[in-house]
Amino acid sequence: MTKNSIDKRDFDANRPLLQDTDTEQDDRSPVSAHGPRSRHSRNSGSRSDDGLLNEVVGELVERDRAKIHKEVVRVVSFGWGVITCLGAGSITAFSLYGHLLLTRLQYSQLQVNIVSIAAEVALYINAPLFGYLCDRYSPSPLSLFSGMLFGVGYLLAALTYQSGPPVEAGGSGWPFGFMVVAFICIGMGTCCMYLAALATCAKNFGRGKHKGIMLAVPIASFGLSGMWQSQIGTYLFYEVLPDGSHGDLDVFRYFVFLAILLLVIGVIGTFALRIVEDDDEYIDETVEELERSGLLEESEFFRPRDGSHSIAEYGTFSEAFDQESATLSDEEREQKRLEREHEEEERRKKNWLLNYETRIYLKDHTMWWLAAGFFLVTGPGESYINNLGTIIPTLTPMSYSGTTPPAGSASTHVSTVALTSTIARLITGSLSDIFAPPTTHLFPPLPEGARHRHQDPATSGLTLSRMIFLLPSAILLSLGYLILASPLPLAHPAIFNLTTALIGFGYGSAFSLTPIIISVVWGVENFATNWGIVAMMPAPGAALWGIIYSAAYENAMDLGDGEDGQCHGWRCYGFWAVGCTISVWIAIAAWLAAWVGWKKRGIVV
Repeated sequence: MTKNSIDKRDFDANRPLLQDTDTEQDDRSPVSAHGPRSRHSRNSGSRSDDGLLNEVVGELVERDRAKIHKEVVRVVSFGWGVITCLGAGSITAFSLYGHLLLTRLQYSQLQVNIVSIAAEVALYINAPLFGYLCDRYSPSPLSLFSGMLFGVGYLLAALTYQSGPPVEAGGSGWPFGFMVVAFICIGMGTCCMYLAALATCAKNFGRGKHKGIMLAVPIASFGLSGMWQSQIGTYLFYEVLPDGSHGDLDVFRYFVFLAILLLVIGVIGTFALRIVEDDDEYIDETVEELERSGLLEESEFFRPRDGSHSIAEYGTFSEAFDQESATLSDEEREQKRLEREHEEEERRKKNWLLNYETRIYLKDHTMWWLAAGFFLVTGPGESYINNLGTIIPTLTPMSYSGTTPPAGSASTHVSTVALTSTIARLITGSLSDIFAPPTTHLFPPLPEGARHRHQDPATSGLTLSRMIFLLPSAILLSLGYLILASPLPLAHPAIFNLTTALIGFGYGSAFSLTPIIISVVWGVENFATNWGIVAMMPAPGAALWGIIYSAAYENAMDLGDGEDGQCHGWRCYGFWAVGCTISVWIAIAAWLAAWVGWKKRGIVV
């Protein structure tokens, strides 16, 4: 009973219960004590009922308000995640200005590839670290850090370009290393911004019915960023020739534009990218399954310190209090201590589970088959995108005098890659939602007897594995390289557009379906870390195939296939294209091996 509640034994006939207008009327009314007591009792009960009803209604309204607020935050975070990805993929427009580094700054083909490789390595090699931080500290800090990296990177690149050719190339500009450092910052910023946006969408929608399309949209936006940014550069940031016509890209102004744009996107993302799903609920759910399966008995972390403690008491906690607690009452201090223990317990439990899942993930051989295939597909793809600007002149006859190359302009091919990649990501992501079978397993994997809550649900209609979409896309990708390796592009340069479209489609499908498969097979709690580990594979792939391309290009130049600092003919790219074709075929075999492994374990993807 609370202090303000009134019991019938506390009634005093000589003392009014209500200090309001009714009481004043009672004082003026010559009635007996029994009359007003009966009436006041009824009024008190009615008001008590009204108070309880108002409290219930208030709680319902507050709950609905919180639910609406949660959905608004979820939608806003998704929307800004898409906008973030639309800006984050600026590195995919490298071919727009790669050839200008070759001609204006007098860089060699190898140096141009070193710049692009530095960005690719910084982008992908740091993905596990940034994914780890994103899973444990939320995407907001990563978004802010990415904006700062982009601002510094593109501003440094702009100033380095404006300074002109370096001393070693006969000029007086800044050293070549400054451009490399700038693109390392740009690569790291790309990684941070992409992971922050993608992790937000994955964790907010990763357990829903439409997780495929909700992941495919931001991934597609990342690929689309190269298209709209290349068009902005072509039609807004161009050099004006003496006759008033459009010249080449004004790289300095274009880089300054990107520095400002991406800094603003990163700062806004610090506040707009919010995860609204309750991670603790999912983690508690997984821990309960692991506890039921008996796997937790193997961990000292989950063993009670003595027989009097339950499994929920994971260790002991410090009872040190700050100076503020000295002014609190004993009850308030005890409540604060319990809250602090609970927060510490939840934090340690989350870290333990995520680290445990990471260890299981790294020991899974199917993950390595998936990662190997991703390495063999994305390495050639990254190399192709970075070298589009130098492949086009190789298909142009030395006697050609037109302004637009017969194989098409670099901006057109960058836009084609972005558009076909975007279409592939949206199509494969949406179709995987429609046709893919439902998830029937839990990660971390449990013994057979512990899967009582995850039996195969009844399904109706046509179901297709996501691998059914991934493998044919890889075949189309290999077909693009095969066409390039044939004599057709030299005889008919316009067919090079088909090569770009096929490579863009296959490349986009790989980047769309691989993270979706990871979220299905290994869950979303540790998604940023898991995807980050696989996402680092393009870094060594881009470096390997970029070096191979540069070596073949320089060798062809030495053999007399060069003019005005640019190479012409099949030898400039042909052997590289053959190697890329074989690489994709090996990737298909690796993905088939991963699929067989999942089928043996009863995992449907």
